[in-house]
Amino acid sequence: QVQVVESGGGLVQAGGSLRLSCRASGRNLAYYAMGWFRQAPGKEREFVALIRYSGGSTDYADSVKGRFRISRESVSTHTVYLQMNSLKPEDTAVYYCALHRVGSTAFDSWGQGTQVIVSS
Repeated sequence: QVQVVESGGGLVQAGGSLRLSCRASGRNLAYYAMGWFRQAPGKEREFVALIRYSGGSTDYADSVKGRFRISRESVSTHTVYLQMNSLKPEDTAVYYCALHRVGSTAFDSWGQGTQVIVSS
């Protein structure tokens, strides 16, 4: 069983910064990618960013490019970070961390989420 735990959310003013952390633990943690998603009130969950195990390449949603940065602690750990700068009120959402594990066709292990509120 896999546990995914996010932390670092909170309330911040527009233009401010936050850093989210995510750590996965348990068994069968080999992964293709770890990623961040978010869900705003009344909206569907959307992709934010991901980092691939092989090579550490990254992808970002257009809405966060240039403002957010995903990184990992090391190749062997299952800890990733999301540095969020120049935050906007529209970034307000619950942020979820997830793993796309080896053998799965999609992100299949999810955390409970951490709330980010950006005030104007």
